[in-house]
Amino acid sequence: MSSSGTVSWREVLRGNVVAVGVVSLLTDLASEMMNPLLPLFVAGVVPASAAPIVLGAMEGVAEATASLLKLVSGRLSDRLGRRKGLVLIGYGLSTLARPLMALVATGAQVIAVKFLDRIGKGLRTSPRDALLAEAAHPSRRALAFSFHRAMDHTGAVLGPVVAAGLLYAQLGYGFWRGAAGTPTVDEMAALRLVFAVALVPGLVAVAVVVLGVRESAAAAPGKAELRPGAVPRLPRRFYGFVGVATLFTLGNSSDLFLLLYAHEKFGLGMAGLLALWIALHLAKVAGSLPGGLLADRVGRRPAILAGWLLYALCYLGFGAVAALWQLVVLLIAYGIYYGLTEGALKAMVADYTVPAQRATAFGVFHGAIGLAALPASLVFGVAWAQLGPQAAFAIGAGLAVLATLGLLLLRPERRG
Repeated sequence: MSSSGTVSWREVLRGNVVAVGVVSLLTDLASEMMNPLLPLFVAGVVPASAAPIVLGAMEGVAEATASLLKLVSGRLSDRLGRRKGLVLIGYGLSTLARPLMALVATGAQVIAVKFLDRIGKGLRTSPRDALLAEAAHPSRRALAFSFHRAMDHTGAVLGPVVAAGLLYAQLGYGFWRGAAGTPTVDEMAALRLVFAVALVPGLVAVAVVVLGVRESAAAAPGKAELRPGAVPRLPRRFYGFVGVATLFTLGNSSDLFLLLYAHEKFGLGMAGLLALWIALHLAKVAGSLPGGLLADRVGRRPAILAGWLLYALCYLGFGAVAALWQLVVLLIAYGIYYGLTEGALKAMVADYTVPAQRATAFGVFHGAIGLAALPASLVFGVAWAQLGPQAAFAIGAGLAVLATLGLLLLRPERRG
């Protein structure tokens, strides 16, 4: 702590904050080696007519499962007064499940592997975020969470690059060829090897959890605070905050729609779409730490308000772009929105709660916005199909503005 009484960023970016950040980088590297390639892989496993159904079922079942398990694991972590065990089980399960995709032969097996992977994510997320909140001083929580998100996004940049390198080494080209979009036998074999290699960064991530992450002393409930095994009730104003965040999420569709938009409007192929995806994650990385520092300096609420308004402007802009360079500029600004809000939102969850209820609170928060993300993308897709992409983007912008107004009316959080 500095002589003025403030906590420097160097005192925050150490210990569990750095260790968990490294774990997330490695885990996202492994995940993003696979995720951009899964639509093509599924097209080689099932008939073309069934591929959209399998992909939809895979994402829907997986994300709904993860959202519900975040609620359960958060409450369980608070009742046990422990974080690290659930974090380790969650990362371990995902690490072992993910490479099984290399062995699947049917659509049902694709869904089952993704289901196991998301069970791991559901088990680890709430205890992990509580661990991060308890590792950082209250005045620097947004920075701690923003650093974690920056590491996560860095993994999301490295994953597709590693996958493209592995494909190039096997096939002589790193991007897909063929008008039909159906992979050949050699391409399917190359994809399976990429998925199998994803085991390596996952195992390193698990090792970092075991060796580098320490149990949180703040997680254990004190005698004066509550009965052993009990979890104190969450404050009502916290549920108001979750409600506002959920409203925003209803207008926050999957970023994959941006790739679809770039493909349809500007004719970008696989290489262009992958480059655009990497650019988006680079913008997220660039915005994360400055956004966290700003949120800690001016307050979480002002940072989120600015981020949500920027989101609304970006969504309106996406619907109006006439040139590819305009889309790229907006995509960079969209990355800044992530930097302003991701760390600040999680810091606000911690600000509303005490340690003995913190994992439960993160479970409620992640569960609510995770479940809201399902109808959000469905509504966006239906609006796109019926009214056009401009109308779909406008609906998302409108919900962001409503959420901004709701946050302005919400009672202030407590920091402690």
